[in-house]
Amino acid sequence: MTSSLGRPPRHGFARLVPELLVEDLGASLAFWRDILGFVIAYQRPEEGFAYVERPDGAQVMLCRRWGTWETGALERPFGRGVMFQIYIDDVAALIATLRSAGWPIVEGPRESWRRYGDREGGMREVFVQDPDGYLIMMAEHIGERPLG
Repeated sequence: MTSSLGRPPRHGFARLVPELLVEDLGASLAFWRDILGFVIAYQRPEEGFAYVERPDGAQVMLCRRWGTWETGALERPFGRGVMFQIYIDDVAALIATLRSAGWPIVEGPRESWRRYGDREGGMREVFVQDPDGYLIMMAEHIGERPLG
């Protein structure tokens, strides 16, 4: 593999990595890389494929549509019925990047506390859609507290 094509992900391969079918790989890379802070781990330009990762370990595959893996009609917005949740360290910085880029925010920023087991976990979160309409929640952990 030549250096221009990349290398395996820095943190190894995650146990679950979504592969998103996209219309325009360049537009998708601009969003995932320049706005959400992912970098290309490796790519296969001849296939319209890029494996991207964030420095904190989140990983996503982006693949230009070519019909093989489509299990039904694929209409915009893509990803109906799924939301991708990605944890980051600084939602405020991401919001500044989104606003600077003129990228629409679907919802948020907001603070949410959710019960899990005998406690609640807090998150600061913002929801966006990528160029193909995939819904993404970018969330920052803000703490934990006992129930009640």
